[in-house]
This record gives sequence, C-alpha cells and structure tokens, in this order.
Amino acid sequence: MRQRLVVAATALLLLTPVLGAGAYVVQKHRWAQARLAELEPRYARLKGLQQQQPEIAATLEQARALRSQLVYPASADANQTGNLAQQQVRDLFTTAGLQILSSQVMPAKERNGFDSIPLLVRVEGEWSAVQAALAVLGGQKPVILINDLDIQLPTTLANMVHAKIQPRLSVTFNLAVLRERA
Repeated sequence: MRQRLVVAATALLLLTPVLGAGAYVVQKHRWAQARLAELEPRYARLKGLQQQQPEIAATLEQARALRSQLVYPASADANQTGNLAQQQVRDLFTTAGLQILSSQVMPAKERNGFDSIPLLVRVEGEWSAVQAALAVLGGQKPVILINDLDIQLPTTLANMVHAKIQPRLSVTFNLAVLRERA
C-alpha cells in the first residue's frame, strides 16, 4: 500500500507540470480564439475595402472633378482669385440691372481646409433686378457663397405708396468664394 502511495505521489508530481502546461495551452487557445473573433470583422471590412478599391477610386475622382468646378484652384494667388471673383460678381450684377455702388475684396481666411475670400458689394436697384441677380448668383461655378444680405429701402413707405413706382433698394451683399489651399 505504501508503495502504491509513493507511485501515485510520484505520478502526480510528474503530471503536475504537464497539467500546468496543458492549462496554459488551453488558456492561450481561448485568448487566441477571442482575439480572432475580435479581429475578424476588421479583416472583413478591410477585405471589402480592397475589393471595392476601383469604385472608391472612381468616386474620389468624381469628387475631385466636382471640387474643381466648385472652388478656385490653389495655383491662382488669393488676391488674383478675389479680383477675378469681384469682376465676375460686378458683371453679373450689372447684367441683372443693378447699379454697383462699391465692391471690395477682403483678406482671405482659412475655412475648413479652403481659403475663404470675402467680397463686400453694395448695389442699388429695383427688387426685380435683385431677384434676377440672386437667381443667377446661385448657378455660378466656381460657387459664390452668400454669407449675408442686407436690403434697405432708402425712401419712406409713405413716399412709395403715393409715388406708385417701384422703389430702388440699397443692397449690401457679403459674399465669399473658396480657393483650395496650397
């Protein structure tokens, strides 16, 4: 009996490192399985992105083409861009029937990765001319943004009722154009 106890104790002593190693392997296996389960969705997304690479490239190219239509290129100087936009706005307002009182290009400001070049334009004219200018302004490319619009009646309401003429409005446009940053 004593001999059996010694053999059992020896066997248990020899099996302890094997059992410990087995427990370690099982623990590492579970950890690896959990890690794989965590990484599998990421891998699937990356694989999907790789498969859609041609579509993504085509969409990026379309976005770049659209961007080039909507903003002025970085190759042009900010002052040149402002002057060009100012002349375009002056021509547009004059064609719409508005009289330009003043126009000014303000210093460019950084805005969401673009240079925003503000334009301040004061005009005078009838309401129909203001409407025509606003309609045409919305379709310009590169885009001209309207930051603020101030419309004032220089004559009193009493004079307008008795005169039965369309009043001349004084309008201040606070506009901006965008230029790509270099």
